[in-house]
Amino acid sequence: MATAATHLPPGPRPLISIANLFPLRRDRIGFLTSITREYGDLAYFKLGPQPVFLVNHPDYILDVLVTHNKNFMKGEGLQRAKRLLGEGLLTSEGEFHQRQRRLVLPAFHRQRIAGYATTMVERAARMHDGWQDGEARDIARDMMRLTLTIAGITLFDADVESEADEIGDALSRAMTLFNRLTLPFSRLLERLPLPATRRFKKSRERLDATIYRIINERRKSDEDRGDLLSMLIRARDEEGDGTGMTDEQLRDELMTIFLAGHETTAIALTWTWYLLSQNPEVEARFHAEVDAVLTGRLPTAEDYSKLRYTEMVFAESMRLYPPAWIIGRRALNDYQINGFHIPARSILLMSPYLMHHNEKYFSDPLKFDPERWTPEAKESRPKFSYFPFGGGSRICIGEHFAWMEGVLVMATIAQKWKMRLVEGHPVELQPLVTLRPKYGMKMVVERR
Repeated sequence: MATAATHLPPGPRPLISIANLFPLRRDRIGFLTSITREYGDLAYFKLGPQPVFLVNHPDYILDVLVTHNKNFMKGEGLQRAKRLLGEGLLTSEGEFHQRQRRLVLPAFHRQRIAGYATTMVERAARMHDGWQDGEARDIARDMMRLTLTIAGITLFDADVESEADEIGDALSRAMTLFNRLTLPFSRLLERLPLPATRRFKKSRERLDATIYRIINERRKSDEDRGDLLSMLIRARDEEGDGTGMTDEQLRDELMTIFLAGHETTAIALTWTWYLLSQNPEVEARFHAEVDAVLTGRLPTAEDYSKLRYTEMVFAESMRLYPPAWIIGRRALNDYQINGFHIPARSILLMSPYLMHHNEKYFSDPLKFDPERWTPEAKESRPKFSYFPFGGGSRICIGEHFAWMEGVLVMATIAQKWKMRLVEGHPVELQPLVTLRPKYGMKMVVERR
């Protein structure tokens, strides 16, 4: 990189920098889309006193997330998310993050994930066996309940199905707080006895109660059940100081994986059922593959590699509606992108949603087209034109878990059911930390 650049990239320059905050709060995706449309692959603006750079080119994103990742830490939103997630993998930094990742990684090896497949399929089948032909259901809520239950059993050998709705509601209330994290004075607002702040604290206490109960029960039994929690309790950092995790560190990792992991997969599945309902030709081909591969039996881990079109449908769904729709980094030192100056402590925003809708890499980007995910099509595009799980040393540790869960759940449900959007149900984006459907997803389930 050159070292002499001092000028900033183009971008919106209102007379009062806080003015950018209002369109951002009103329509986050619309505001960021308009910036890339007007100012290109790299744009600069301010939110109050905070300098922000919107990065929307695969090569620039590669440099930030991979090549020069040591010059960056997580952005302000995830720093504030420590109030919920603590020092878990999603929010921790530096050597501590590397230590925790070493301890957690064995639980997500491919062979171990394959062992989770039976639970994924059995729980999906149990859920849809309770459906009635022609009934309207909130599929978003169903997917949240399902993935929460799967996460509890596969990772912690804890059946939380009876608590799933209560836990899901507590999580939803906690997530809404993050709408305020980009406010310049968010730290001050959080100290005030506002109703939203009190609701967040109650939600966090509810979630903590479940997590600490699971930890305490396992500590007392001292039983190795071969799950993530057993591994974490017994893990020792052989490459570091040889110590294990405290209850608080266990809590933070379990909270992160339990909540962040199930949330993103549930959202991806929800958008997938919506898109299939709107694209009958794709749905028919998807059903044909499921029927041909499974021939009426429930899927297994061995079927995952055979359900290629199903995986392509899931990939295309995450292109159009990436659950983790925005990634933020803070520059630790001065930096340069394409000759433009990025001052230390600046925030860099990279949006999978914006990149996945970029016409340079995805023709007719609003079209739902799983054929974009043939091996040849994937090979023709630059790596960071598609990054629903992030990238570099901070790539989502549960990526392979999510792929397998998504494909196997889709195949299990589609064997017997198809879904149609309830007439008149509004479908709008709610870009919080994740890209939720704002009003849930009311759909009629129809027996095939």
